[in-house]
Amino acid sequence: MIRTLFVAAITIMGIIYIFFIPPEAVGFKIFMKLIPMALVILFAIGTRSFLPRMYKRMIIIGLFVSMIADGVIYWFLAGLVTFFIAHLFYIFAFRKIPRKAIPKWAATLLLLYGVGMAYWIAGSQFRIGEHFLGIAIIAYISIILLMGWMAIRTHLPLVIMGALLFIFSDSVLALDRFVYDIPYRDAFVMITYYAAQVFIAASVGSRAIKFSVNPKSLIR
Repeated sequence: MIRTLFVAAITIMGIIYIFFIPPEAVGFKIFMKLIPMALVILFAIGTRSFLPRMYKRMIIIGLFVSMIADGVIYWFLAGLVTFFIAHLFYIFAFRKIPRKAIPKWAATLLLLYGVGMAYWIAGSQFRIGEHFLGIAIIAYISIILLMGWMAIRTHLPLVIMGALLFIFSDSVLALDRFVYDIPYRDAFVMITYYAAQVFIAASVGSRAIKFSVNPKSLIR
């Protein structure tokens, strides 16, 4: 019941931030942006864990660092670096789960995504002489790709959903910033971002399960 109330509160505050707070009120908009993440952190803290204790700690720290990143993302490089650090904590958390093989098709899709986004986004910056930013973008693509890889290896549905939504959210944000304008960008980015963090927070209550898979279709 309490978990349901937390999810409802996160949803309501997220809707208020996305659709009702004007962009001109920057300070207030940042404050409202952080409220759903603060609720997500409390949601994770209050979720009973069936996984290794360190998993929950790393997830909570990752959520907290993400909340800081939400506040400084208006200074793009500062936000990029802070989210990079948040992904490191998520990766450390996912490593605490007994890891299984990743399907070849999933590995292929992740690698194609990484190469494509590096060429498309980072390449656009190299072409205009922004080499430092291009390198920073490649580093971020690499870390979020690794985060997605490690998430899939846990075979925990909530972890995988959270990671994939995070990748989608960041992809929309990057394409809009560096390639072309995307209609309703803020809604696409923030809805999937908040959903990603809720799934990751909820994964604290997951149970490690075994899957029956065809070993010939896996990368070990």
